[in-house]
Amino acid sequence: MNKKKTDNPALPGDIALPSSKTEIASLCKNLGESQKYTVEDFFRLPKKSRYLLSPDGNYFAYLGPFKRRLNIFVQKSNGKRSRRITEVTDRDIAWFFWKDNRIVFAKDDGGDENFHLYSVDRDGNNLQDLTPFAGVRIDLIDDLEDIENEIIISMNKNNPQLFEPYRLNISTGDIHQLAENPNPVEPLDGWMTDHEGKLRIANKIFGGTNTTLLYRPTEDEPFRAVLTTDFRENVSPLFFDFENEHQLYVASNRGRDRSVITKIDLLTGEEIGEPLFAHPEVDVTHLGFSRKRRKLSSIVYTTDKRQVHFLDEDTRQIFKRLEQDLGNYEIVITAMNKDEDKFMVRTYSDRSMGAYYFLIKRPIP
Repeated sequence: MNKKKTDNPALPGDIALPSSKTEIASLCKNLGESQKYTVEDFFRLPKKSRYLLSPDGNYFAYLGPFKRRLNIFVQKSNGKRSRRITEVTDRDIAWFFWKDNRIVFAKDDGGDENFHLYSVDRDGNNLQDLTPFAGVRIDLIDDLEDIENEIIISMNKNNPQLFEPYRLNISTGDIHQLAENPNPVEPLDGWMTDHEGKLRIANKIFGGTNTTLLYRPTEDEPFRAVLTTDFRENVSPLFFDFENEHQLYVASNRGRDRSVITKIDLLTGEEIGEPLFAHPEVDVTHLGFSRKRRKLSSIVYTTDKRQVHFLDEDTRQIFKRLEQDLGNYEIVITAMNKDEDKFMVRTYSDRSMGAYYFLIKRPIP
């Protein structure tokens, strides 16, 4: 006796379209031909994005399309006309940043993902390939905001499998290797500098899922192990304490079920006191600070929306003003000048792409 093939059991939920086919057809008819979206609409490059302020706050740069590729444009912060300073046509510029009065940017060649680092004056002159090495990929470790001409990058120059840190002078092109990464079985990554621009933190990966936090007091000394975690625990370095060079702010879930902001002693691997901030429901992993004032500024975490816990009254007042002026949007400061009195501000919401704003902080009378 043959068994009759039965239909699949009903799936959970309502898989029907919110609107019937008749309703959709009627809507399309009313919109007309001119309202149809094209493939180009979905993949079109943004006209302006990723605004960054110059260190003096007198210029900002952004990415915009030129011959269907993202290039860099520069504009005076008090002006309305911008100037394109690059003319790449084979690949988009992947990322960029200001360094003194120059702009440093990364671009690969024909999609090979071997990114080279270039620098150019803010007027578009003196373009220079800073990493003219075939088959080598670079990444940025630290732009060394307070050190003129120097940045720290990583490159897989000695071994395609392994990235090692280098100090690079963008004016002379001189490159100095800061540490070795010789073992592909236990590779090093997560390089981090202190507030003086010295490379003193790294992570070692071993066994596929284990991580050892490494530390050295100076760049002339070898790294040594501070603590080790497995896949269930995570200790993420954030930045060094401003006063004690052997203490490090971290986001850690060690001994907890959620990450908190705390501080560890790099000589012992132990936490110092109680956590700076913990939330009962979500992980907390971001801690901000003022480079100029050498003070903690805010903690950011996400519940149903982005939340900010202020640690500094100056930062609180800036956001209070922004919320009053810009309304009910998510508000993020994306860049600032060295004096920390000029800011690029990004707004967005679940219904709007928002906009960029330029804020000048006025002295309180």
